[in-house]
Amino acid sequence: MQPVTIRWPAEAIWEAVVPQLPGFTVEVLPEVDSTNSELMRRARAGQTEPTLLVAERQTAGRGRLGRDWQSDTQAGIATLTFSLGLVLQPADWSGLSLAVGLAVVQSLHPDLQLKWPNDVWLQDRKLAGILIETTSVGDQRFAVIGIGINILPRDGQGLRTPPAALTEVLTDVDAPAALLAVVPELVRMVRAFETEGFTNLRTAFHARDLLYGREVTCTDGTTGVARGVDAGGALLVHTAGGLQKISSAEVSVRPGALPDAPFGASS
Repeated sequence: MQPVTIRWPAEAIWEAVVPQLPGFTVEVLPEVDSTNSELMRRARAGQTEPTLLVAERQTAGRGRLGRDWQSDTQAGIATLTFSLGLVLQPADWSGLSLAVGLAVVQSLHPDLQLKWPNDVWLQDRKLAGILIETTSVGDQRFAVIGIGINILPRDGQGLRTPPAALTEVLTDVDAPAALLAVVPELVRMVRAFETEGFTNLRTAFHARDLLYGREVTCTDGTTGVARGVDAGGALLVHTAGGLQKISSAEVSVRPGALPDAPFGASS
């Protein structure tokens, strides 16, 4: 079987993004251990130009809390994996992963939802994951925003959450088309976050909030009903002891079943 040649829209992405990010480059690698790891290595070596790095195959992709992001031999077709690296200087970093998630769902499909703090779900299954890492380079902070999106159905064996695929809602989409849809909005959202923070994005997040009104169980022992996020992006959970805020990215949250009746936005 001959390898599939993928036509990536690098020039179209560059033209859409470079007005917002002078010096921006797009690079596609046939294989790398992890796009996040590669950009972090480059940053620590002094390479801090804004870069979109796409991998047709990852051999050691990483997710949040040290989990692996599995990538099969058809990763360039079935799973879109890429990272955006750039210098960021927000006044407050709180809520960045929520802003990134918003960029993904708003650029792809209205049925996609956000699971705090950094997953995209479709019909109670995981469609995409986000991993954000930063490193200091001189007096600047370099951020690497890694995103993995399931384009085609994949084997869910061994996964904690059943996987969803983007083709379930966009039947003709492929990895290059999804990349072109997401990246310009991602850059716009990140630059807006840099200047304005998360506060102005709270309402938009609420409209896509998978957890709102659902029973949740957190790995730190907190249980209760999710009540959205605050102005800094912390998860609000109504517990037996009152309203609790969860802001640590080290806390994993598992949703319970959907409630019998929907909760209104003003409840």
